[in-house]
Amino acid sequence: MDAVSKAWSHVRGNLRRSAGQRLFDQWLKPVELIPGSTPEAIRLGLPSAFMTQWVKNHYSERLLLEFRGVLPEVLSVTIETMADEPQRVLKAEPVAAPVAERPAAERPAFDARFTFERFVTDSTNRVAFNAAKAIAQPGVPQFSPLYLHAGTGQGKTHLMHAIGQAFLDANPNATAIYVTAERFMFEFVQALRNKDTHSFKTRLRSVDLLMIDDLQFIGGKDATQEEFFHTVNEFMSSGKRLVVAADRAPQSLEGFEPRLASRLGSGLVADIKPAELDLRRRIVVRKLGDMPAVAMPDEVIDLLAARITSNVRELEGALNRLVAYANLSNEPITIDFAVATLGEVLRSAQRRITIDEIQRAVSAHFEVKQIDLISERRAVAIARPRQIAMYLAKRLTTRSLPEIGRKFGNRDHSTVIHAVRRIEELRGKDVEIDGAVRTLMRTLEG
Repeated sequence: MDAVSKAWSHVRGNLRRSAGQRLFDQWLKPVELIPGSTPEAIRLGLPSAFMTQWVKNHYSERLLLEFRGVLPEVLSVTIETMADEPQRVLKAEPVAAPVAERPAAERPAFDARFTFERFVTDSTNRVAFNAAKAIAQPGVPQFSPLYLHAGTGQGKTHLMHAIGQAFLDANPNATAIYVTAERFMFEFVQALRNKDTHSFKTRLRSVDLLMIDDLQFIGGKDATQEEFFHTVNEFMSSGKRLVVAADRAPQSLEGFEPRLASRLGSGLVADIKPAELDLRRRIVVRKLGDMPAVAMPDEVIDLLAARITSNVRELEGALNRLVAYANLSNEPITIDFAVATLGEVLRSAQRRITIDEIQRAVSAHFEVKQIDLISERRAVAIARPRQIAMYLAKRLTTRSLPEIGRKFGNRDHSTVIHAVRRIEELRGKDVEIDGAVRTLMRTLEG
């Protein structure tokens, strides 16, 4: 079996576990690898145009990420209809036409992995998580719209899928639509061309829950924004649930009419901040809980959490790649294996933070002179920021304790140990200290 076939076997296994047996059998089992696929260009085939379009809409990005987790050189994954050329499909299996309980537009095929139970929380995302759970509850919604904003790969889409699944589980007769802003725009333009905007509007506004992802992509699209504005008004006036996600706050959306930004901001706006080290580690541990056969030492978990800082999606991708390589090569996961396998990923993800940068950031935050941090002054207004700077130097750099001490006025390494332990203790009971440390870490790691 060549590398592409092995990768496909691994990807199919992941899809079967994550999608659940019913969804997998109905939509994903018929997908087959087309002969001639290369590690750079994967080609997948389905027996009908209808199934091809469904998999493209719901799984094209996921398939690309899954393949890249096993074969980093993958550039594209194309999904094709193979009804006319069945001989080109490997191991084609006869499948019955999928039967949906409801039209796909009314009951989206949410990703079974993305539930509230599987969303790992801390202070960076807890408000968004609690708001998402609240809007999914049955009864009259406490607020609408819910506007989620965060950078790429921080969990917005996870929460939207969790909302949809929880809402439909609690309200079996309810209807919902989950669509990206680009898809919203495409369908609206098609409706304009077909002179059938009435059907488009009726379909969207008749559901009980409407979710629009990646809203920033309709910036500058005046006609689409106009239609979306009226849709927002319709949902607000009727007391129905509307959930919107974007990469920035409503007031910061580029190319958006002020009245639309104002409407979106009139509900509950909740942001998801970049995951900090502790949360990243817990996410890796949570993902490993789904892989009981995988043995991963703590030092490898710490490596992933410390070095993959850009977003949660890339962290999960690095973990999947490491596990896949270990399975394919039949090797145990060690720190050396992890570094060899993820070398390029780790190098590109790492941004070297210096103690000088830390001292500058701390002095600016607490409005003290940088030279005071290395002085002998012991006033609390100076000593506490100095301890925080030492703590951050230990957390964010690879410098040894004696090296850190030398950078802070030739202090002994025991002074650094005391500072680190003191700040760890204060973070557990002093909200202001904890908030300052979190803010500084985001600034330095960003």
